[in-house]
Amino acid sequence: MKQIIHYLRKQPPARIIALGFALVILLGAVLLMLPVSARPGVQVRWIDALFTSTSAVCVTGLIAVDSADTFTPFGQAVLLGLIQVGGLGVTSIGMGLALAAGRRISLKGRSLVREALNVDSFGGMIRLVRAVFFMTLCFEVGGIVLSFPVFVQDYPPLHALWVSTFHSVAAFNNSGFDILGGLRNLIPYHDNVWLNLVTCGLIIFGGIGFLVVLDVVKCRFRFRKLNLHSKVVITTTAVLLAAGTVLLQLTDGIGWLAAFFHSVSARTAGFSTLPMGDLSDAGLFVLIVLMFIGASPGSTGGGIKTTTFFVLLQEVRCIFSKRRPGAFHRRLPDGSMSKAATIALLGMLVVCTGTFLLCVLEPATPFINLLFEDVSAFGTVGLSTGITPALRDPSKLVLILTMYTGRVGAFTLLSIWVERPEPVARYTEEAITIG
Repeated sequence: MKQIIHYLRKQPPARIIALGFALVILLGAVLLMLPVSARPGVQVRWIDALFTSTSAVCVTGLIAVDSADTFTPFGQAVLLGLIQVGGLGVTSIGMGLALAAGRRISLKGRSLVREALNVDSFGGMIRLVRAVFFMTLCFEVGGIVLSFPVFVQDYPPLHALWVSTFHSVAAFNNSGFDILGGLRNLIPYHDNVWLNLVTCGLIIFGGIGFLVVLDVVKCRFRFRKLNLHSKVVITTTAVLLAAGTVLLQLTDGIGWLAAFFHSVSARTAGFSTLPMGDLSDAGLFVLIVLMFIGASPGSTGGGIKTTTFFVLLQEVRCIFSKRRPGAFHRRLPDGSMSKAATIALLGMLVVCTGTFLLCVLEPATPFINLLFEDVSAFGTVGLSTGITPALRDPSKLVLILTMYTGRVGAFTLLSIWVERPEPVARYTEEAITIG
């Protein structure tokens, strides 16, 4: 044990976070395979337990087996815990438990939380973690209170309370799990405006990031006072939600409520009020783009992130306007473009590789469905055209690795496992033709 602790202390924060997620996934898979986790007469295979645990920790929502029909209340509670740990982050949970136990937080611990929440400085780290926990508690309790009147109409009070709790935690953590049974997700509540809006609210606040919510509260909801990061996140999120809603309504005519709901859900949440397999290829493509972009940094969601998408658009604009990248009377740092391009390129490589492998392993499945499934896994979304339970075991392993990469981040994984010192020598510069 001492050797393990000594080894971990020498590792960079990002590597510890990646290992932490992997250990929690394995622990979750073991717990889900226990006899007490499965309903009588149901046997959970190891690949399905690993897939479900990965989907929960990576707050994705893709399911190989139905959560309600397969797992007992104990198994569902394990899922709920995995979703909460995955949404808040392993390091944030660990630091919160240490604070609750009255222990002092070391510099290493602060570095881990700083890496996990994408914070630039170490200042106020303890207050930030406490604020994140308090904010999570407020939103999730609010979601329980607001969704309970809907579920209590269909279930006994105690069961309705459990369904409301599970739904609120899953929605705020941008995980599309449900315990309604029959692989229905929220389809029975397609026309319930109240539940649709409550779910959308939880998804949006969970997806814009803890730092943005704190900044909004600090500035008393005055947009002009917000920092550049918050302005970019809020603006980009609003534009994507509006564009997704309009495009889905134009391509499939599913109604404005359903179009708005799925535009929100595609931002890494994974809830659905309509069968995804019924959408047109154009509608699926709209969702693919939204899923690939994903949520915002420091949030419970995945994807390449809204800020990455914003920086790429700014660079394109600057090429034609001959101006430096920036917005809201602020100039972006010089290295932001190269980092954004790297993240987007790595994301496309992960998606292309995963989709290619799925095409090889599942030749009878339409390409658009496989692409949709893999992008959903990478963006930690959870939307599916319904092919997940029927996939072969090797295909599920591909999606497991894709979900893990999407949650930890392809850029992070590459940077922590490939360590090379910066070269001292500098070669002569020579131009090449681009475009």
